[in-house]
Order: sequence, then structure tokens, then C-alpha cells
Amino acid sequence: MTAQIIELASIAMFFIGFYGIITSESIIKSIASTTAMEMAVIIFFLGIGFEDGMKPPMGLSFEHVADPLPQALVITAIIIGITVTAINLTMLISLCHQSKRVDWDSARLKSLE
Repeated sequence: MTAQIIELASIAMFFIGFYGIITSESIIKSIASTTAMEMAVIIFFLGIGFEDGMKPPMGLSFEHVADPLPQALVITAIIIGITVTAINLTMLISLCHQSKRVDWDSARLKSLE
């Protein structure tokens, strides 16, 4: 039951972030929404790999151990999420230095020039 709640909460968080990307006029809010979507995917992976009474896959006992694949996917997703956020913030800083504004309209006008 707990795993289902975690999975449903992560799906809801993903769609809240998606709604934030679609409706935001500020680039900073779009970056925050993208980060929320990335964290929702990580929580979903953790929810998939969760069952009551599981042990970590260590040692010589292989009875009722957790699957290590979701753990590896979570580590990969964290690294990719940090990288994407850093690139987004770098591009935002560059845009802010050029146009002194942080909204999508100024980015569109700057790209048309």
C-alpha cells in the first residue's frame, strides 16, 4: 500500500511540474518546474523498488533482497538532473547579462535579433 501511495504522489508531482512549465512566464519558474519533474521521476523509481521487509543487496544472503537496478537508475537520474539544472542556470545567467530580464518574452525577442 505504501509503495502505491509513493508512486501516485510522484505521478502527481510530475504533472504539477509539467503544468508549471506550460503556464510559467518566468524562466526561473520553468527551471524549478523541471527540477520538480526530475525529482518526481526519482521518487517514482524509489517507489517501484520498495517493498516491506526487503534488505539491501549486500552480503551472502540473497533472500528477499531489494532489486539493485532501481538504485542504479536513481543514481544516474540524480547526476543527469544536476547537470541539466546547471546547464539551465548557466544559460539563464547568460540571458540575464544580455537582456537584464528573466522572462520568456525577452528571450524570444533576443533570439529574433
